[in-house]
Amino acid sequence: MSAGEVFLFGATSMLGWSILRAAERPVTAFCNGHTRAPPAGVDRGVDLDDPLAMYELFAAERPALIIHCAGVCDVEKCEQSPEFAYSVNVDGTQLLIDHAPPGARIVYCSSDHVFSGDTGPYDEDAPTDPVSVYGRTRVAAERLIAARPNSLIVRAGLWIGPSASGRNGHLDWLRYRHRRRLPMTVVADELRSAMWAEDAARRVWELAHAEVTGIRHLVAARVVSRPELAAYLAARHAIGARIDVEHRRDRRAPHLGRVELATRYTDALARSLPPVIPDGARPG
Repeated sequence: MSAGEVFLFGATSMLGWSILRAAERPVTAFCNGHTRAPPAGVDRGVDLDDPLAMYELFAAERPALIIHCAGVCDVEKCEQSPEFAYSVNVDGTQLLIDHAPPGARIVYCSSDHVFSGDTGPYDEDAPTDPVSVYGRTRVAAERLIAARPNSLIVRAGLWIGPSASGRNGHLDWLRYRHRRRLPMTVVADELRSAMWAEDAARRVWELAHAEVTGIRHLVAARVVSRPELAAYLAARHAIGARIDVEHRRDRRAPHLGRVELATRYTDALARSLPPVIPDGARPG
């Protein structure tokens, strides 16, 4: 594809930033309209829940591929402001569908938060059972995307890598809070499919350029607990962080349990991604 034919929404999110960095072709990258200082490579701002802005954007430009990573991903913020979360995550997705060119391919980057972690493993046919407002907005947005032709939903667990802000994502969160001497607490009984962001982003591009539709899971070789992951990253990157541990029941916002993503597919696009923590490695 040539320049201008690929739109990436949510380019400063954890997923969007990784996908932008992995792009092998020119991409028109968007952040939200309130971003004060977008990083290099993110040249435009737009709010997906702004009907006029979406109308004007797609009246002027007709991308062939749209990768949708935009949204409110802060679980606690979604619990505090559910109307805002639904406006951005669900209404914004509906506006994108309403105004995007009918022939454009849409790849929606969803989340393992559509599952609770109280059952599983979870493949693409597993019933969704979110425990949070955030998870419910993801389920609602997925339903909108699933009803549209030539569209794909990609679900993933934790992406481990750099963030656009230097504060988001598990790795930069550890670095930032350690640098500021802020407390760090992780959830003992939360286990996720953790993968390196670079590997996950490359897989998203492979899926985007394939003809697959429906739902695809990005599967890690194994799940890891939050304490295990934090200890391993702190040791690997010499962060020197002191990490406290709590349980799901002690947290204000709802937390996932053991969310192990699996897949019912057997093709090359379904192969497991390398684990963040290699087999036999000591956590810290």
